[in-house]
Amino acid sequence: QVQLVESGGGLVQPGGSLRLSCAASGNIFGINDMGWYRQAPGKQRELVATITSGGSTNYADFVEGRFTISRDNAKNTVYLQMNNLGPEDTAVYYCNAAVRSNLFPSVYPRYWGQGTQVTVSS
Repeated sequence: QVQLVESGGGLVQPGGSLRLSCAASGNIFGINDMGWYRQAPGKQRELVATITSGGSTNYADFVEGRFTISRDNAKNTVYLQMNNLGPEDTAVYYCNAAVRSNLFPSVYPRYWGQGTQVTVSS
């Protein structure tokens, strides 16, 4: 069974940086696009960034050049480097990936991690 596990969240001061990681495990045959989403209290989950299997990236407008998404295919891992964090970035950050595995070998179902809390506070 495929599992996504996020790590790297925590408490940082405004203007600080944080690096999130998400590792996929299981009998994985391949991974297409991967991405990061976030959800703040009282708000809907929103897209932060995505990256294709070929390395093409896409970012939400609010990122404004502050974040960088990357991946290590050998480790089945996606990263999100976040710089110049502000209180508005406080949210639970979720990893998402389209993963082909022994369970569904012909398609790439989407999986979600359990989330990691990011809190930006002075």
